[in-house]
Amino acid sequence: MSMDLYVKPVREVHGIGPQKAEDLSALGISSVGGLLDYFPFRYEDYRLRDLAEVKDGEKVTVEGKIYGEPVMQMMGRTKSRMTCRVMVDSFLVSTVWFNRHFLKDKLRPGTEIVLTGKWDSRRLQLTVSESEFPGKADGRTGTLQPVYSVGGSITLSWLRRMIGQALKQFGAMIEENLPKELCTQYDFMARRQAIALLHQPGSLEEGARARKRIVYEEFFFFQLKMQAYRALTRKRADGIAHPVDLPAVRAFVKTLPFRLTDSQLKVIAEILEDLQAPACMNRLLQGDVGSGKTVVAAVALYAVVKAGGQGALMVPTEILAEQHRRSLAKLFEPYGIQVSLLTGSLTARERRETLASLQMGMTDIVVGTHALIQDDIFFRNLGLVVTDEQHRFGVNQRAVLRRKGMNPDILSMTATPIPRTLAITAFGDLDVSTLQELPKGRLPIDTYSVGHHMLERIMAFIAKEVDKGRQAYIICPLIEESEKLDVQNALDLHAELTHSFPRLKVGLLHGRMVPAEKDAVMADFAENRVQVLVSTTVIEVGVDVPNATVMVIYDADRFGLSQLHQLRGRVGRGEHQSYCILIAEPKSETGKERLRAMTETNDGFEIARKDLELRGPGDFFGTKQSGLPEFKVADLMADFEVLENARDDAAALVSRSDFWTGADYLELRRFLEREGILGGEWLD
Repeated sequence: MSMDLYVKPVREVHGIGPQKAEDLSALGISSVGGLLDYFPFRYEDYRLRDLAEVKDGEKVTVEGKIYGEPVMQMMGRTKSRMTCRVMVDSFLVSTVWFNRHFLKDKLRPGTEIVLTGKWDSRRLQLTVSESEFPGKADGRTGTLQPVYSVGGSITLSWLRRMIGQALKQFGAMIEENLPKELCTQYDFMARRQAIALLHQPGSLEEGARARKRIVYEEFFFFQLKMQAYRALTRKRADGIAHPVDLPAVRAFVKTLPFRLTDSQLKVIAEILEDLQAPACMNRLLQGDVGSGKTVVAAVALYAVVKAGGQGALMVPTEILAEQHRRSLAKLFEPYGIQVSLLTGSLTARERRETLASLQMGMTDIVVGTHALIQDDIFFRNLGLVVTDEQHRFGVNQRAVLRRKGMNPDILSMTATPIPRTLAITAFGDLDVSTLQELPKGRLPIDTYSVGHHMLERIMAFIAKEVDKGRQAYIICPLIEESEKLDVQNALDLHAELTHSFPRLKVGLLHGRMVPAEKDAVMADFAENRVQVLVSTTVIEVGVDVPNATVMVIYDADRFGLSQLHQLRGRVGRGEHQSYCILIAEPKSETGKERLRAMTETNDGFEIARKDLELRGPGDFFGTKQSGLPEFKVADLMADFEVLENARDDAAALVSRSDFWTGADYLELRRFLEREGILGGEWLD
């Protein structure tokens, strides 16, 4: 599509005034291009069908002739039920309208009518949702009508008309954006035709062909960005070839209070090799909850600091930042390595001191949240950036951190394991390392799914574990009581348990507490001054208290599968047997399936596969915050084969010298420049 269409205000479409333009902006549509790119998520099928071929319960559109007088039945003052017999082909069908009493006078015997509704084959009954009289129809009959997400004053019929008008006015301005050779290779229809047919398909086959073209296009441009970034990073030998002191690193590993797994040692070797190379490291480290990713990162940070560089560790929450700072400081204290904290809640004075320490090189390693990528933060010699929970930080955020130094190496970590092939494809700019095993001595967590009637026994079990010197987490979905949701909340449960367990110290942790309060509660729990911690999901990621052996999750069916697995991973981190108890009475099949998966396996990769299957990749990756775009049409799982083709094509293209210099690829290079992958010097 011509870039002009993304600049052209949506008000230039005839029929869209100032108020409607404002309402469209709430849907994320501000330009003509944005309107044309607002694709339907399904189609209503108004093509006429033969009732003999329609299955029970299907929605169908049929044409017939009214056979008898309509019969009206009032249900209360405003509701009505109207029935009428209609001859459809060889079927005498009983048709039912709800709250459509105004149609009664139009339903005269002998009148032809088109009906859309749900078919009951046993009763020969059609519950009508829409009806039209031939000659007075609005043109739906016999067509596939697009269904869009709408809201506010934007109705479906109005949006259909406006998109049709936009195609009429500006369709000719839609330009081709894929290289000719790819269009020929895959026999793609022209882009303007594909966009028009996605909005107004003549048949399901046409719509599918148009969709295939747009799916490939979305994946191709995403992969072009990934592959170009990867190629340029490797091509430029302008990274830092760290003079890693391998004997010192080996000695450091030997002083660790536990033995590293073979998997950890293998990944550390890969990272050390990257650190010594002149090209920038761009590696994704994925591993299950508790597989020891943080220790691997600590070894890498130690190697970089010993080689004269600084390290940065970026994490998603302040609780996790403070925990990592404490654990790294303890680990590095014997070596004189200075670890600082940088989060949004520091006082102005603390922040000034930390920034000065970073700039002068007095701080060796800084741990922080998104605060690390703010403009006023400068390093003396940034050598390595580690991002924890990488799917929460996008390519652009990683690039901002990289610009804080002279192209430092980047190690991204995630405890949301995904199949390796999907990881390599989805995170195309990264090399992928995987921790396949858990540290020795870790016992599998026993997981149970129970109803609310078991609460008394659960509390007795917690008391028994506490008597053994252990601790417990109890997770609630809400902080306080809600009128809309009938689920447990942390404030009420904390008060209840404080009363029920007078001899125990019950702590409370939730997102509205100020950081100092959160830190104090977590410190008390870590030191066993608090035995039972009632919390919301703020403890989901990374919190490490080896003495905690019980995880109870209220209303567990309200949580995603990966989130449940992350929460379960807060226990089982010590030598004692641990337990996860999911309290829920799910009504939906998906809810039941989640709980079943949790009780059947502790394997994070299997959990991730099931989560992808149940939720789809958009929710799984958390695309609103990640490097993955929210694809408008494409589906990472259903269209995986197309994604792999797009990745291979993009990689082949960027490996060609004429891609970077040839006139044929000027527009693609301009796209990369707009995405921040290329600088203007490439467009000479």
